[in-house]
Amino acid sequence: MATVVNENMKIIELIRLDEGVADILMNTGMHCIGCAMAHGETLGEAASVHGIEPQGLVDSINCYLASKEQ
Repeated sequence: MATVVNENMKIIELIRLDEGVADILMNTGMHCIGCAMAHGETLGEAASVHGIEPQGLVDSINCYLASKEQ
């Protein structure tokens, strides 16, 4: 069964789930890997700070994770 992420998950949880998520974040301008906020900030919060629509980012991450499970 595919892992499904949502905008309420912490950035650090997503990176621990799959390190490839870091590339998705970096490609959208969210350089969260080295940010201290990654430990306490949710994906939705980080997306808002960076002016990114959270649901589109959630969809991209979920699509990536689903493709790895095929």
